[in-house]
Amino acid sequence: MIDGRREKRTFECNEDVLEVVDLIIAETKQANEEQGRDFDIAGSVVSQMPFFACNNVFFDNKIQKDIQRYIYCEKFGVPPYKGSYGEQPANWVSKAFTIKAALAKKEKKEINAAKQNSNKISTPR
Repeated sequence: MIDGRREKRTFECNEDVLEVVDLIIAETKQANEEQGRDFDIAGSVVSQMPFFACNNVFFDNKIQKDIQRYIYCEKFGVPPYKGSYGEQPANWVSKAFTIKAALAKKEKKEINAAKQNSNKISTPR
């Protein structure tokens, strides 16, 4: 906000969208520090994104391929690359842990939503 008014922005490229994402990240971190909160940064971005951008801005074919590789390897118990754990590329190991954490967060959110829905259904009025 500027002088109590919402700022108006014109987006001409993806970098303009990423600038707003950076602002949301900074705002979320600041709120967490100043208010002793623990807002999820990615969740803050995702919840505010429909107000200023399309999800396609964040779609990346390379990342989608990494996610597909991770899920395939997990489902079928095969390594993503030849060799044992110690022989896997460090970059892949880092990506795999990030993907695993993101999928776990997504699953937890879905479970909590299902619990809330079942509570609404089973709660007498």
